[in-house]
Amino acid sequence: MYQKRFLSLRRAWLAGMAGVAAPVLILVGLRLWITYAVRGHVYTRIEDVPAHPVALVLGAGLWADGSLTPVLADRVATAAELYHAGKVQKLLLSGDNRFINYNEPKAMMEYAIRLGVPEEDIVLDYAGRRTYDSCYRARRIFGVERAVVVTQRFHAPRALYLCHHLGVDAVAALADRQDYTIRRLKWETREYLALALAWWDINVRHPVPVLGEPLPIELSRRMSHDGPRSGCQTHRTDCGR
Repeated sequence: MYQKRFLSLRRAWLAGMAGVAAPVLILVGLRLWITYAVRGHVYTRIEDVPAHPVALVLGAGLWADGSLTPVLADRVATAAELYHAGKVQKLLLSGDNRFINYNEPKAMMEYAIRLGVPEEDIVLDYAGRRTYDSCYRARRIFGVERAVVVTQRFHAPRALYLCHHLGVDAVAALADRQDYTIRRLKWETREYLALALAWWDINVRHPVPVLGEPLPIELSRRMSHDGPRSGCQTHRTDCGR
């Protein structure tokens, strides 16, 4: 009798472990697959990034006083470097502005201007509430077909996966300009679930974000392949302060 009970408990324990392990393996496998699939589209050095018309800068939060978090500041600074290096013509700053006192795109623009990017070469997307929305709206609202997505390494696979499946031919310029300490572990862990949601949105749910009238980005200049633009050159420094 005790042996039968032991075997029954053992089977229940194994079934429980399998129930936990299976989802974990799926999440890990999905991330490994997507990371491998986009590996050739990720660049760590500005000089290696191929020229594209637009840099799509994805929001990453503001502090309570309205200033950029370090992650977001590094994304904007990297986008400014791309601009001054002649790699992009326009910056599309995409972030959340659902609340009166929370305006990511405006804060991003103000910092980009301090880094020497002319205001006329900055476009704001006030409805980039999440990465899916930013990529979707970049194509449907702003008419972006090719872009450099500016983000950190932990986020790049998801951003590229979404852009590619939503009609934007994109590469990623990594904005890992500092050590983000223990927060990186939190972000890395979150990405497993976020990637699963991204896959679900693309293949099953097909959500439509906040849209509106098309606002195609006007590209008035030819791309420069002969070196950086004159003016402020930026590497973790503020120009015009």
